[in-house]
Amino acid sequence: MQSKRTNMPTMFMMLLAIIMCAGVTFYFSQKVTLLNKEVSALEQNVSEKKQLLDNYSISPEMIKTYVSKERSGSMNGYEEWAQAVTLAESLYKKSDGQFKKEWGLFLFQEAKRYDIDPYVVFELLSVETGGTFNPSLTGPQTQYGRAYGMSQFMKNTAPWIAEMANLTYKDELLFDPLYSIQLSIVYLDFLHERYGNWDQALTAYHRGIFGMHSYVRENGSAKSWYATKIQTEAAAH
Repeated sequence: MQSKRTNMPTMFMMLLAIIMCAGVTFYFSQKVTLLNKEVSALEQNVSEKKQLLDNYSISPEMIKTYVSKERSGSMNGYEEWAQAVTLAESLYKKSDGQFKKEWGLFLFQEAKRYDIDPYVVFELLSVETGGTFNPSLTGPQTQYGRAYGMSQFMKNTAPWIAEMANLTYKDELLFDPLYSIQLSIVYLDFLHERYGNWDQALTAYHRGIFGMHSYVRENGSAKSWYATKIQTEAAAH
């Protein structure tokens, strides 16, 4: 009987030791799991930081790839603006201050958009206004009516040109210099695209489309004084 009393505390202590050992094992197992998660998170963070670093790193190959990429324009905005300012200054001086600098900036922008020599447009406006570039000009009465504004459009022609330009049309807008410049560029673009050469396009602008064909029948070509003067003066710039 005495030996049984002695063995019971021993068994209890062994059981307690086993339970404590299991608890310690479970505790450290949880700690290891938690540490593994933290290590995994740190590795993910390092990977993200490396990705960010790669994104902000600029290599010579990346620069070459960017420069060689095709774009719609042939120059950057800084150089293009410098050319626009130079043109505006040149036209302002050539016109003795009659052709305002803001008109020149607008002319450069729109002529470039339609791939038309801005000097051709400038010289056309010069001929149409007798060198005055007067946006309020009203032409003499003809059998077809009067022409108005800097680009000298008649009221039977201007509306459909404005429609091609996707512009609202009102008679009074013919006296707006920028509106007038826009119409002249769109009409020149239309005529040049239709005929493929500046002699016919410019003579058609001056005489009308039917008038240009009559001139060709009578003279053998569309090389009128109007077309010749504008192209010659434009080429001299």
